[in-house]
Amino acid sequence: MTSHTRSGAVEPAGGPQEATAPDETAQIVALQEEVGQLKEAVTSHAVVDQAIGMMVALGRVTPEQGWAVLREVSQHTNIKLRNVAELIIIWGQKGDLPHDIRATLEDTLDRYGPTQIPGGPPLGESP
Repeated sequence: MTSHTRSGAVEPAGGPQEATAPDETAQIVALQEEVGQLKEAVTSHAVVDQAIGMMVALGRVTPEQGWAVLREVSQHTNIKLRNVAELIIIWGQKGDLPHDIRATLEDTLDRYGPTQIPGGPPLGESP
């Protein structure tokens, strides 16, 4: 199907908007990539939050300290923070944690914790 312009030239059906189809396709591809990256970021954030929760529960540290522990373990083992968080979650589920990560984690937690449990007896005293 074609249409005629004032100059008499023939345009493809749909008019001049179809001429931008490659631009629209590139934009769609870019948006799909962005959506994929955002989905990955949300998943990564959830994994890191879970690992922070484990640090809070097991290490008796604050959430801020739990974040700092993960960050330091990541830096000292040269493993991405998300991957450290995944390994810690697996450790919580199966009890397996590579020795170098476990040693770094224990050393780092020792520096940050334990913190006082709200309403609990002072550290060093029995309940």
